[in-house]
Amino acid sequence: MTDNYDQIADQSSEVILGPNPIIGFHGRDLVREGLKTLGLAIRQPKLTASSGLSLAKELIRVASGNSELQPDKKDRRFADEDWQNNPLYQLWLQSWLAWVQNSREWVADQPGLSKYGRMRLEFINELVNDAIAPSNFPLQPAAVKKFRETDGESARAGLKNFLHDLRKNGGLPMQVDKRRFKVGDNLATTAGAVVARNEVMELIQYQPLTEKVHPIPLLIVPPQINKFYVFDLSPEKSLVKGLLEAGFQVFVVSWRNPTREQSDWGLAEYTSAIESAVSVACNITGQKRVNMLGACAGGITLAAFVAMRRAVGDERINSVTLLVNVLDTSALGDTPLGLFAGPKAAEIAKRVSARKGVLDGQDMATAFAWLRPNDLIWNYWVNNILLGNAPPAFDVLYWNSDSTRLPARLHAEFIDIYKTNALTEAGKLRLHGVPVDLKKVDCDSYLLSGTTDHITPWRACYRSAQLFGGNSQFVLSNSGHIQSILNPPGNRKAEFWTASGDAPDADQWQHNAEHHDGSWWPHWHEWLRERSGRRRNAPESVGNKDYPELEKSPGSYVCD
Repeated sequence: MTDNYDQIADQSSEVILGPNPIIGFHGRDLVREGLKTLGLAIRQPKLTASSGLSLAKELIRVASGNSELQPDKKDRRFADEDWQNNPLYQLWLQSWLAWVQNSREWVADQPGLSKYGRMRLEFINELVNDAIAPSNFPLQPAAVKKFRETDGESARAGLKNFLHDLRKNGGLPMQVDKRRFKVGDNLATTAGAVVARNEVMELIQYQPLTEKVHPIPLLIVPPQINKFYVFDLSPEKSLVKGLLEAGFQVFVVSWRNPTREQSDWGLAEYTSAIESAVSVACNITGQKRVNMLGACAGGITLAAFVAMRRAVGDERINSVTLLVNVLDTSALGDTPLGLFAGPKAAEIAKRVSARKGVLDGQDMATAFAWLRPNDLIWNYWVNNILLGNAPPAFDVLYWNSDSTRLPARLHAEFIDIYKTNALTEAGKLRLHGVPVDLKKVDCDSYLLSGTTDHITPWRACYRSAQLFGGNSQFVLSNSGHIQSILNPPGNRKAEFWTASGDAPDADQWQHNAEHHDGSWWPHWHEWLRERSGRRRNAPESVGNKDYPELEKSPGSYVCD
């Protein structure tokens, strides 16, 4: 059972964390595209009839045992040997494969569709095909075997899980056993304290783990749609702990989880909070500069903040690290997320969050789950409902389910940034009345992306390197969206590529890149070390007389 849980967790961890909180898609999008598909079938009777005849011929070959259709060898849904050895299961599987093949050909043969119209049709077609896969039905071989082995107990447990999901999770299968985790107990356990707090954020300073530390601190800005402790999960994969062990002083922003009362919080409020955090970090460490890190939506906020501060002559930002971050949003047009992000959808999304006062993180998680249903829905359906197992106990999945809300104003501003691609043109975005121009960010930058990242594709991330005015280092790790961050030394399969970010495009960068075995963390630590000053004696405690310890980490805001 452990192996099965590990497979589920590994698949899911590659596709979560969530992209920038922009538009997503909703049930109405699926209904609209479904009606369009029906209309195409009616308007193209010859094509539809020809496709039906082709399907019938293949089904005859399936029934006679002459079909050569086989699932992809990497498709874990059909790993059970009965799909190949049992004639009835083979008939079922090959019939479905015939339908999948035929439906894809029907979509490909549709005339007169625009590029994105065809991509939307392909997306809906695959959504339906995945939903009706034989592996998702109770009579699939693994479920039948489990039923027999447990004398029907698996069916009873699966029904119990299903009813729980209906009540607690909107009918979608739970991705994680939440009973196994508690923030501050077995998550976010690195020693530190809250040293500053305002309406928008708490600032956590971590206790140094070395006798000597680099004087210039690192301040981490997490996404507003997720809680900060993705950077401090278990001790063995804690980014924060790795930094402390390398001799860095670390501060992390913990955002408050807003309610309807904070619906008018926008970029102005969040960047003001970041400015306050910079001031506190400088005060406590006695330094005039800080290094900064941002990920996902936190990276968008951080980039805009640094550009705004540079424009008014603030030189405190010494370097910027961006993780899995896309600043040029035009690069997301070919992803499933971008397919449903038209002007009308954008305005509807803004109106919905304005009416509620917030955009709920769970709503976003549901939308994103349907972008990758085999990884984020159907494998849990099989595990929890058909097999009657408890959801896996995996820290990354727990963190992902522990989502936050987004204020309506900030949500609208993110949508506008997405629509207008505001960060690519000087002055299109203004903060506190100051034009934002990323070319004014003349400090060094370090940008990380993942080879298999489906949320922020690495080629789209590379465009971010072209927007800054300083020297940039671009790093590509052989992992997905979240695993490219949580990638400590010791992973024998880890590898990464590095090169300067001054190549004109991603292909040229890839041609120039140098290959490295192992985790990218030591490479980043060395880059950061050169920008953090010579080591000196570590402080004995966190905070100072101006900013004393308020409470132990992980603080209060993370628990809301």
